[in-house]
Amino acid sequence: MKVHLSALAAACALLTNAAVAGGEQVLEKVVVLGSASVGLGMADSANVGTVTKQQLEARTVYRAAELLEATPGLIVSQHSGEGKANQFYLRGFNLDHGTDLRTSVDGMLVNQRSHAHGQGWTDLNFLIPELATGLRYKKGPYYAEEGDFASAGAVDIGYANVLPSGIASVAIGQNGYRRALLADSPAWQSGKLLYALEAQHNDGPFTHPDDFRKFNGVLRYSQGDRLNGWNVTAMAYGAQRNSTDQIPLRAVQSGALNRFDTIDTTDGGRSRRYSLSGAWRASDEAGQTEVNAYVVSSSLALFSNFTYFLDNPLQGDQFAQPDSRTTSALNARRSWATTLWGREGETRAGLNFQNDNIHNGLLNTQARQTLSTTRRDHIVETSVGLWAENSTSWTPWLRTVAGLRADHYRFKVASDNALNSGTAHATRVSPKLNLIFGPWSRTELYANLGSGFHSNDARGTVITVDPKSAIRWTGSRRWRAPKGWNWACARA
Repeated sequence: MKVHLSALAAACALLTNAAVAGGEQVLEKVVVLGSASVGLGMADSANVGTVTKQQLEARTVYRAAELLEATPGLIVSQHSGEGKANQFYLRGFNLDHGTDLRTSVDGMLVNQRSHAHGQGWTDLNFLIPELATGLRYKKGPYYAEEGDFASAGAVDIGYANVLPSGIASVAIGQNGYRRALLADSPAWQSGKLLYALEAQHNDGPFTHPDDFRKFNGVLRYSQGDRLNGWNVTAMAYGAQRNSTDQIPLRAVQSGALNRFDTIDTTDGGRSRRYSLSGAWRASDEAGQTEVNAYVVSSSLALFSNFTYFLDNPLQGDQFAQPDSRTTSALNARRSWATTLWGREGETRAGLNFQNDNIHNGLLNTQARQTLSTTRRDHIVETSVGLWAENSTSWTPWLRTVAGLRADHYRFKVASDNALNSGTAHATRVSPKLNLIFGPWSRTELYANLGSGFHSNDARGTVITVDPKSAIRWTGSRRWRAPKGWNWACARA
């Protein structure tokens, strides 16, 4: 294990002073940090890991979501200019805008269910990289704690309670890039009051500038530490932008369009996100308890035109996908030491509750003005997940992690077409099993088995008529539930 020698020296000095002075003395807290990249003896598979704050700070981040690329093998891209949710690629999956990558920031799930544009919509533009304390990643469907959208993997980013020092930053770059950040965490009452304010503008290299403008704010009050403490956090984010999309190759080759040109200059959108969250942690001799709850209000006005004048040669093919929602959630988990048939281990169990109240639709538009409505829906989607996981060391060279997860969903859709309204229920059970062999010569072998899923869009669970063509819907509507197994080796 690598340790900071300065921390050990400080600890030795404090102990020496206490011994010389004699009597009882309260020592200052000393934190000794080890290498988080070595998971030998702790990891459940070769596909889990932790990225430290120092490692994140060493990365160049052009877009906030690119922070996730610290996850090995994860690619984060953008296809419609700034401000839109990114595209993700992992483990051979094109994850679209986050459909199979469960992403959490400060304990809040970012993936949005039954979204107007795409299931699992993951807009990370509200993320402020300087506040990130680290990143934890898990690849594959092998972990009971991770539920919806975690079939390819899960990424969790933590936010700081306290900053090492205040931040006042101004950045200027080419193509209209401007960014300013002000952040600090002064002491207040018995805790810390952290605040951060961010403003950013970017045009990109495009003939019709993106004119991406975003404003971001975080306010947090916290007491205690990671083992025993609590915090309350308010966040606010707003952005607007123009959009650039694909253009015909033949038009570029003929010289009719520049490679950075666009055809429909009214494409783009506006995003808003407001959240209030709280977290509480307590540790005792028996184990540790963690609870977090949050309410998120978000809205999106998205205008796209992928085919230009193919369907409507007169007014064009632009369409809008408005989405506004309020999400409320509660997550709790408890861990405690256990003994199974005389073998020591640990058991963890948890509860996940989430409710989404959603209004979205699909509209035909021209220059962002509504021409007609394809569909409008009011969706109430509620889910409850229960999970448990046991880790037991059977021998010095064999450890097992066995888990089980059960999720129940209720979908209620009130559509502008009564034939597409209704209520549906679904339950899914996902078993997990991880076998860890070793270590031998600082090497471990892993065998991982498990099933995962992403939930369906609620509208797809009750639809009977195609809202565009009025053709009767046929066929089954099922969960996407990939199963996987994995053999891997990791060496320290």
